[in-house]
Amino acid sequence: MRIKPTYLIILLIALIISFILLGNFVSHHPVPLFDHKISLFVQKYHSDPLDKIMLGISIFGELPYSLLLVIIIAGLFHIYKYKRESYYIASILLSGLIILGVKNMVNRPRPTAFYVRLVEINRFHSFPSGHVLSYFLFFGFMIILMRTLKDIPKALRRAVTYFSWFLILTIAFSRIYLGAHWFSDTIGGFILGLICLFPLCYFYFKKETGTSP
Repeated sequence: MRIKPTYLIILLIALIISFILLGNFVSHHPVPLFDHKISLFVQKYHSDPLDKIMLGISIFGELPYSLLLVIIIAGLFHIYKYKRESYYIASILLSGLIILGVKNMVNRPRPTAFYVRLVEINRFHSFPSGHVLSYFLFFGFMIILMRTLKDIPKALRRAVTYFSWFLILTIAFSRIYLGAHWFSDTIGGFILGLICLFPLCYFYFKKETGTSP
């Protein structure tokens, strides 16, 4: 069952408005009480092994691994004759420019050791979470491709889908646990990732079918 284009446009507008309102809020309230309480709750139980697991979950959002991941996966799709899909995957690299631009505009400081336990030190601004955005955009698109490309072996499609869902569902927790982001940063990353996924899927399916999705 297809969703009407009108509903998709309304949803996209709602997401954009929500993102703007959230960005405006955190720019004026860098450390809201609810963000601090959520971070303390997430970090309440910690250990060296758990630190390593959370760092491992976040690794695909770190340079140069994030860049290599997109290039390698796009290359594999291209080698196995999914050239069109490889170009769309490669276009995900443009999201890096988007995230840097938004981070500089909002200019929200990262969590500090005064408020939370810092496992990972980061250079750039805090809002929104680039990891959450990139994971939702890249791995979300991989899930969509695995549902669409039926000629790929079923076992491989399932493995990629499960792995992608695991990272999408755990990345926000990882970023908060590591002290790299506030909860509202991860929400912002999720919303912006969904906003970026809209045009990616729209043009992918439109060109493929000749009609709007």
